[in-house]
Amino acid sequence: QVQLVESGGGLVQSGGSLRLSCATSGSGLSIGSMGWYRQAPGKQRELVATIISGGTTNYADSVKGRYTISRDNAKNTVYLQMDSLKPEDTAVYYCNVNVRAGWSRSNTYWGQGTQVTVSS
Repeated sequence: QVQLVESGGGLVQSGGSLRLSCATSGSGLSIGSMGWYRQAPGKQRELVATIISGGTTNYADSVKGRYTISRDNAKNTVYLQMDSLKPEDTAVYYCNVNVRAGWSRSNTYWGQGTQVTVSS
């Protein structure tokens, strides 16, 4: 059974840094793209960053230059390094992975969410 476990959230002051981790458990997994989303109170969930299996990354304009997404394929883990944090970064962050199933399809899984709070 595939499970995603997130860690690394917390409370930091404006300008500080956090590093989020998301480990995917399961045997014999073939993982494609991985990403991070966030949802602030009263707002829709938004895409933060993605990374494909080959290493190419994409970022939302609001975090570009401050966040770095990376992955360790041997550990089936995706990371999000967050620097120069701002109060508007406060949200629950969710990781997302796509696990290949067969030759032409994949299944999507979500982490439980981790709270990131940035004080002014």
